[in-house]
Amino acid sequence: MKFKNAVMFASVITGLNVLVQTGFSMAGLFSPASILPAGVVANDAAFTFALYAVARTLPLALFVAFVIWKKYIRMLIVLGILSAAIQFADMWIGIYQLDVGKSVGPFVLGCLQSYAIWMLHKAHRQLLQPIGK
Repeated sequence: MKFKNAVMFASVITGLNVLVQTGFSMAGLFSPASILPAGVVANDAAFTFALYAVARTLPLALFVAFVIWKKYIRMLIVLGILSAAIQFADMWIGIYQLDVGKSVGPFVLGCLQSYAIWMLHKAHRQLLQPIGK
């Protein structure tokens, strides 16, 4: 993949990934029952944990937007790795809750994010190699 295409692909995937993460965090604020396992009643503790989730994902989304806008490739790679790690951690939460949707979705997004960052890293390394090697 050419460098320009790799940057575009990684930017789109990382941007969408953090938007999904932020969206689910916000959903926990406005409708905690939609995030909790079936049969669990939402209370003040669920709202507090939703606040922590928003506090984690909103700054990440803002940093990713800034990095994409400024085209800071190395920072995009780092934030992409972090975003993939968060998705894989969310997958384990879904497994713990025995919820297929909360397991498969983050797994697919984590794999797609990892692939996008791997392609960007590979294209970036090729761009930095001296000619003739």
